[in-house]
Amino acid sequence: MACEQQNQEMLWEMVETISRGEMPAGHTVDDLRKLGLPLPGELIRDMQADGTVIVRQVAPSKLANAFVCDAPNE
Repeated sequence: MACEQQNQEMLWEMVETISRGEMPAGHTVDDLRKLGLPLPGELIRDMQADGTVIVRQVAPSKLANAFVCDAPNE
């Protein structure tokens, strides 16, 4: 149980770092993808009036580098 909690805390710290647009130290894009985590720029931090921070993932269709097919190949 303690190892599981430690792993969850590590992942949350990585999400916090990613949500600030930074790459977690010592990790690569491949590392993040293997862990099922988003990349920097794929999360938005919203500060609420009461000081609460909400971290949301950007929809893939809203990402600047999202693939879009203009017309089907015929």
